[in-house]
Amino acid sequence: MDQAHIASLASTLPDALSPWSMFMQADIVVKAVMIGLALSSVATWTVLVVKAIQLRSALRTARRALGAATVARSLLDATGGVSADGGVVGRLLAVAEDEIDKSRGLPADGIKERVSWQFERIEAAAVARIGRGIGILATVGAVGPFVGLFGTVWGIMNSFIGISHAHTTNLAVVAPGIAEALLATAFGLAAAIPAVVIYNLFARATSGYRAVIADASVAVMRLLSRDLDRQHAGPAEARRSAIRAVDAPLMSIVNPAE
Repeated sequence: MDQAHIASLASTLPDALSPWSMFMQADIVVKAVMIGLALSSVATWTVLVVKAIQLRSALRTARRALGAATVARSLLDATGGVSADGGVVGRLLAVAEDEIDKSRGLPADGIKERVSWQFERIEAAAVARIGRGIGILATVGAVGPFVGLFGTVWGIMNSFIGISHAHTTNLAVVAPGIAEALLATAFGLAAAIPAVVIYNLFARATSGYRAVIADASVAVMRLLSRDLDRQHAGPAEARRSAIRAVDAPLMSIVNPAE
């Protein structure tokens, strides 16, 4: 390659290294890698917006319902204090009332055990529902850098092939191909770093939501236990009153002085 051609390439080096020019001049495989990583980044930010709105709404509803269940004196009071869209806490209350209605006359311990089983499934389903879609962030964060590295390796291989064909290692010939290849790594890091950060944020927020649901489950179980104790204490108190009413005349006969 003559010196004039090398000088011409060197004079056009800054323009050749602009991101758009590097993308347009890259190999088809490298382009596919960068497009895939760009789409992954768009998916990451979409998940951020959608899940942030969903999680914020679910947390607000659960905390409001938890407050109503905490100050209530019975399941009926809690149901009245929780709106129709009480979310998970509303379902917990509905399950507890339904089990009491179906298990009238049965031992209280069995009712509590059956309600506890259902509460566990409701909590698990609620956490799984709120966490749906977050796995995309973990996938992008874990795979993105490696996909970008694959594009870089492929691009550098093509650059070395071009160098061998040009029979020169001048910077004007080597730099554009290597820069195009490294652009794929930059795309991979740009997609992966926000995905990892957002995933960690949502993981902590989901743990907080799980804690709120667990607190609500405990609050509803406390109301259920209180209502069952009232139901069983009522007949027992009535029997004690009846026994006292029968024993009173007999005691007056045995102890007339009193």
